Amino acid sequence: MIITEILSYPFLSRALFVGFLISISSSLLGVSLVLRRYSMIGDGLSHVGFGALGIASLLSLSPLYVTLPVVVVSAFLLLRLSQRKGGGDSAIALLSSSALAIGVAAVSIGGVNTDLNAFLFGSILSVSRSDALISLAVSLVTLSAYLVFYHQIYATTFDPAFAKATGLRCERYNNLLALLTALVIVVGMRMLGSMLISSLLIFPSLSAMKVARTYFRVSVIAAAESVAAFLAGFIASYALSLPTGASIVIAHMLIFIILSASGLIIRRIHSVIS
Repeated sequence: MIITEILSYPFLSRALFVGFLISISSSLLGVSLVLRRYSMIGDGLSHVGFGALGIASLLSLSPLYVTLPVVVVSAFLLLRLSQRKGGGDSAIALLSSSALAIGVAAVSIGGVNTDLNAFLFGSILSVSRSDALISLAVSLVTLSAYLVFYHQIYATTFDPAFAKATGLRCERYNNLLALLTALVIVVGMRMLGSMLISSLLIFPSLSAMKVARTYFRVSVIAAAESVAAFLAGFIASYALSLPTGASIVIAHMLIFIILSASGLIIRRIHSVIS
């Protein structure tokens, strides 16, 4: 069995552990982001992360210590831009492309080293014990916050005007969502790289919405899809000697296609019956 063989190696077991944690955390956050039409925030933060990584490499600094504060600050900024009427998407695109350009320029000057390459394109197999502990801490914080503030997040996602009318401080929960998204993206860069990490936020929720209609069901199916895609991509990567990050994203893509077709068939059947 491939799973048994994988679990026999400590570094692969550690990679599986980290992957499961990040997959669940990102999928839950992604549901709220997609429903609020904030999907561009995840993509924008991944580009900002690339720029921060380039600067860190140029200055010979630790990627994590530079990327984390930059991405967190950018998350709050991108949230404000997303809430603007009319120019939000264009402003996010400008910030993202600028960060990407800065990263490319910094990398061209300083060159690509092993550590930078791992953060750009993912290197989950090189996850250290400290990386695993950081991933565990971030995932526990994300899951705890999501469960504790589930009803508030639900209310601010579907009807922020009504939530404000009832006295709910929507801005506070929007900031919480932005902070958690930034943390998950920074930690997830180690798994998929800054170029692919936004797929962990978007694919699971979009796939779940093809076969589910309630917020709770979409959240549960998104988490299950994210874990299944990670496991399938991880096993395919090990068996076929493919890049792990790319294999995971391809698995997400295939599941999305399958669920899209399944959802269409289910709707057709319901329409015929009714």
